[in-house]
Amino acid sequence: MAADPELEAIRQRRMQELMAQRGGGNNQQNPEQQQAQEDAKREADERRQMMLSQILSTQARERLSRIALVKPEKARGVEDVVLRAAQMGQIAEKVSEEKLISLLEQINSQTTKQTKVTIQRRRSVLDDDD
Repeated sequence: MAADPELEAIRQRRMQELMAQRGGGNNQQNPEQQQAQEDAKREADERRQMMLSQILSTQARERLSRIALVKPEKARGVEDVVLRAAQMGQIAEKVSEEKLISLLEQINSQTTKQTKVTIQRRRSVLDDDD
């Protein structure tokens, strides 16, 4: 009978381990961690937008926001390029709309996908070329 309490304790520990692996045991910390991650992400986005407002002119920011409505991943990439250039000291003055357009054209020329369409026509058994 001494083995039964030990066996029960082992079962309880194993159940707790399984629940922790499945995420059932982390429910108490999960909302707090999620909130902290969201706050950190929001703060990083605010800093990013503040830096962009200092680097880009008003018209350039408007154009970039319009691009973000249609293609958010492309706008994010352009923002990354502009921020990286500013951090390296390559940008001495505010980026105008014309500079942003030329930057967009450069990025578009580098990332355009070449599609090739090949049409293969099959002859039907009923077609007669004679």
